[in-house]
Amino acid sequence: MKISTGYFFDRALTQMTTTQNTLAQSQAQLSTGKQVVQPSDAPDQATAIQRLKSVLARQDSFEKAVQNAKNRLTAEETALESSSTLLTRMKELTIQALNDTYGPKDREIIAVELQGLQEDLLSFANTRDVNGAYLFSGSRVFTPPFGRNADGQIYYQGDETVNMVEVGDQRSLRLNRTGTEVFGGVSRELEDGSREGRSFFESVQDLVDAVRTSDREAMNRGLAELDDLSQGVAVSIAKVGSAMNVVEGQTAVLDETRLQLKTVLSEIEDLDYTEAVTEMQKRMMALEASQASFAQISRLNLFEYIR
Repeated sequence: MKISTGYFFDRALTQMTTTQNTLAQSQAQLSTGKQVVQPSDAPDQATAIQRLKSVLARQDSFEKAVQNAKNRLTAEETALESSSTLLTRMKELTIQALNDTYGPKDREIIAVELQGLQEDLLSFANTRDVNGAYLFSGSRVFTPPFGRNADGQIYYQGDETVNMVEVGDQRSLRLNRTGTEVFGGVSRELEDGSREGRSFFESVQDLVDAVRTSDREAMNRGLAELDDLSQGVAVSIAKVGSAMNVVEGQTAVLDETRLQLKTVLSEIEDLDYTEAVTEMQKRMMALEASQASFAQISRLNLFEYIR
């Protein structure tokens, strides 16, 4: 079969162009450090890379949610432990006020301190997180959980919404405790045998008034109610501690998952520089050989022969 000069030139040009393209691809891989520079280079591999990156992005959102939950729980824990300390101090002061050696003036001084502790309790009950959201307002995060009415009485103005947050695939965490759950009231027995509910701060205020007026019966009742109020706060502290354990455990799970995903992604996406440099050198040599061969064979034509 006779091979025309045009066919020879076309074939040689195609071969050199292909070699140049593969060389350019190797150079692009080395410059980016990635195996796949364009999705069209390896569609299946590019799809796998995008899928892994999508999963990693979801892990990022989980990690952010876990960190936010940890910050909020830490703020809750601080507020609750401080409240528990205040209640313990109020109990100590009430026991002092019940001492027969104390007179009305002494109890008035104690009542003043108790009133100040009540204001401190109100302040902790209205604690905000690092984002300025109130901790114990339910879904009304921009409304103080506890306010005062026209008569100066403290009342709850949040709601009972429980907020959940996703911290993993099929894993959710309760993010809040409402004001009525943490600072719950008491059930008080009346003289006629019936019972009435008194809110957290109503019970505290009744105790302050009892100490101020030296009402021993009311002081004893208030001392018992302080135990109930402290128990409610203690239960909330335990729940926060349990949630913190979940956060710590989920953090470890997310870290391990992220490490595994990054390892797999690196194997698929990252370039083996030693292998890539070797491959590029081979392609450069192939291109140089093609060019040299073309230069030699292109001289074997009729004009060269006549000359």
